[in-house]
Amino acid sequence: MAKPPVDPSQGASSSPSSSKSSPETPAPATVKEATSSTTTSANVRSKRRVVVLYNCDFDVAVPTALDLIDDRSAVKRAANQVRDAVEDYGYEAIIEGVFGHDLARCLDRLHELSPDLIFNLTESLNQDSRNEIVVPAILDMLGIPFTGTGSLGLGLCLHKPKAKDMLRARGVPTPASCVLERPKDAAGVDLPYPLFVKLAHEDASVGIRHDNVVHNKRSLVRRVKDLIEEFQQAVLIERYIEGREVNVTLLGNAKVQALPFHEIDFSKLPPTSPRIVSYAAKWDESSPEYQGTMPVPVKDISPMIKAAIERAAIGAFRALELRDYGRVDFRVAEDGTPYVIDVNPNCDISPDAGVARAAAAAGMKYPQLIGRICDIALERYRHAHSKARAA
Repeated sequence: MAKPPVDPSQGASSSPSSSKSSPETPAPATVKEATSSTTTSANVRSKRRVVVLYNCDFDVAVPTALDLIDDRSAVKRAANQVRDAVEDYGYEAIIEGVFGHDLARCLDRLHELSPDLIFNLTESLNQDSRNEIVVPAILDMLGIPFTGTGSLGLGLCLHKPKAKDMLRARGVPTPASCVLERPKDAAGVDLPYPLFVKLAHEDASVGIRHDNVVHNKRSLVRRVKDLIEEFQQAVLIERYIEGREVNVTLLGNAKVQALPFHEIDFSKLPPTSPRIVSYAAKWDESSPEYQGTMPVPVKDISPMIKAAIERAAIGAFRALELRDYGRVDFRVAEDGTPYVIDVNPNCDISPDAGVARAAAAAGMKYPQLIGRICDIALERYRHAHSKARAA
């Protein structure tokens, strides 16, 4: 799901919340309840109930009654679009926001609603993306079915160095790299230039500018120092791969389907700009970087390279424990080797984002895409429940 642009210089912060604790612990929804049409709740309603749960911590203000929040954040707009698509697909859909400190209130509300499925769009709590793992962990503990990757996969992908270790262990190509905790260690990096510098625990291209591509030790030391001091976290240094940047959207679990590939068209970037997707390229529509990094369908690619990309994408999906849907980003080197540069669980599924674009290329309208993700998640729980009963 789309994150609204934030000022990277401000980092994570806390805001007042409307937390209400309950003396009772919400009873967990079982997988059987989520997948059977003969439950008590099904006697009252004829459709499956899907709660679209999103993080509202990036709203301009958080009033005391979260149900009354106006639609003023990109996150909620995207959540509303998903809610509408769920309804168009034929399910009952309800939207709920969660800030962070109000988690107990939110769980009480979910217990009251008794959903068959949570469409999980929470990407942070209290404006801290590291808390993305919290809601899936709690839903798993309570046995409440939800879409997308669980806390383990999210945690792995949020820790980019660990993710690369997992990819290498599974034989998935990814650029050579190292991790730096201190600015002074940059002078000792022993990797061939050019190199690419990025934060070890961020996504949405936070911290990425044109000077993240470095060609000498002096530039490397300066950029590492600036990033560590600004964001107070480690940085990942990896070999910069010159070549096509290809995005692969995947759907499924036991059987994973790759949707039609897209790539970034860098042809309209200024000649002096590196061919990368920076923070401005993702969020500043008035910038040359935004205008010069448009996604387009992949054409003129050999069947052998296409097969290698798909094989690596599915390998990354499985290695990092992704579920239901995700996106894997590649740089394809001159020799045709596809190098994984990022793995995106629970990625942006708003109507104008890459997943919807790939689904449209496969002949799926937006409600079909969202409904299919619901169906894939429910099937995953049905399969797990059947295995548990058989055991």
